[in-house]
Amino acid sequence: MFKLSHIVLSVILIFGVVLMGCNSTPRVAKNGDTVQVNYMGKLADGTIFDSSVGREPYEFTLGSGQAILGFDKAIMGMKVGEKKTVTIPVDEAYGPHLDSLVIQVPRERIRGSAEPAVGQILTATGENGEKVRFTITSISDNGTVTVDANNPLAGKDLTFDIELLKIK
Repeated sequence: MFKLSHIVLSVILIFGVVLMGCNSTPRVAKNGDTVQVNYMGKLADGTIFDSSVGREPYEFTLGSGQAILGFDKAIMGMKVGEKKTVTIPVDEAYGPHLDSLVIQVPRERIRGSAEPAVGQILTATGENGEKVRFTITSISDNGTVTVDANNPLAGKDLTFDIELLKIK
């Protein structure tokens, strides 16, 4: 016959085993983790420049260079389900706008059948085979086209609303 003390001891042991199996510290995102996030990116004036809303969540590996540095840093330490708003300074986003990447070229150097237009994106191949994107920023009456190879977000602080959905 069991004594009451044996029953109480058994209940305590079972309860202790169950508790030891529970992880009381939620996992946080760290360098090397593959994560899924929903985000909305805004400029200082509130203009939305990108968002995952209505699309698949953005999946990438922290620290791999797939995202801008400030975005990586914002997600590190977050828990699944956590939401935050962060402002990423220029130097942790797309860097400063470099005047050296704005050049003027004669119209005849712009290939293609369409007439060039302000805002048009052009792609060129660099000397080492890499693709370089240029945006036409102006066209002068004398046939000179000004192109800018800076990322369109260069020189801007970026604000992101972020929700961490999954850590793989």
